Amino acid sequence: MKLNARDAAGYFSRPDPDKLGVLIFGQDAMRVALKRQELVAALVGPQGEEEMRLTRLMASDLRKDPAALADAIKAVGFFAGPRVVFVDEATEVQAKAILPALEEWQPGDAQVVIAAGNLNARSTLRKFFEGHPNALAAAIYNDPPSRAEIEATLQKAGLAEVASDGMDALFALSRALDPGDFAQLVEKVALYKIGDATPATSADVEACAPTSTEAEVDDLLNIVAEGRAQELGPMMRRLESQGTLPVTLCIMATRHFRTLHAAASDPGGAAQGIGRVRPPVFGPRRDRMLRQAQNWGRPRLEDGLSLLTETDLTLRSAAQTAPAMALMERALIRLAMMGRPR
Repeated sequence: MKLNARDAAGYFSRPDPDKLGVLIFGQDAMRVALKRQELVAALVGPQGEEEMRLTRLMASDLRKDPAALADAIKAVGFFAGPRVVFVDEATEVQAKAILPALEEWQPGDAQVVIAAGNLNARSTLRKFFEGHPNALAAAIYNDPPSRAEIEATLQKAGLAEVASDGMDALFALSRALDPGDFAQLVEKVALYKIGDATPATSADVEACAPTSTEAEVDDLLNIVAEGRAQELGPMMRRLESQGTLPVTLCIMATRHFRTLHAAASDPGGAAQGIGRVRPPVFGPRRDRMLRQAQNWGRPRLEDGLSLLTETDLTLRSAAQTAPAMALMERALIRLAMMGRPR
């Protein structure tokens, strides 16, 4: 039978040990692997692998040895407890080697967990699991995690207390990071808060968030938006040495100033406008961008966006003569001079 996305999250943490098996499939191998890992751990427990109650098989090997899956399903272990046979990287090509063993499954045999890539509706593997009364098929989509899934990740990591702004920051990062990176971030925040009974805030999340070139570009754009032109040179040299392209800087600067412009143009004022921008900003970054929007005001932000548009056209022009990074740096210096506090 089919296991829909809403029910899958709860089932993977509390599975039925008497099922024939579960087929987990999807386009994103990382998402499939994380769900499979959660399901197997819930079935065999923390000591399952040490007690040899977990057997791992590669689907590609079953074509050479079709009896391997049936033997593993029927094998009797030395330790008491549920047994699982995990088949990884299954495709429709291996269906003929997998299905006969599943058809011979009897109560008391090991449960079979199969991880596969993207299987279409005509797949015989999908049809078997979706049509079997004692088996489940779960499609894993590339959708960002729901709030319930985020809360389950927090609980698993032992992060019990999260402030509202901290939850908002985690929610936003869950849409920007891969599932594995997001799980690592939550674990890092949980470790960061050991010995601290106060709820995790957006500042705590920001302190643990992965650093990247994009974060350094954000620092550069804050320098520009706050009128600190004298600090531009070293940051530009650092980003240039990391291979950051001038066009990339122009695109990100335009995005930053459009956000400020949207906040400054809100009829209710910049304080209300910053709360309505998309994608949302949180915590100290939100407060900082609010101050920038209030200092610039809509007219100067429109002038700044015009300058960035002209720079973007120049960078993409075939008639460009000056070095691209020098053009970009000059534009940012001009912006910084425009943005000096009044």
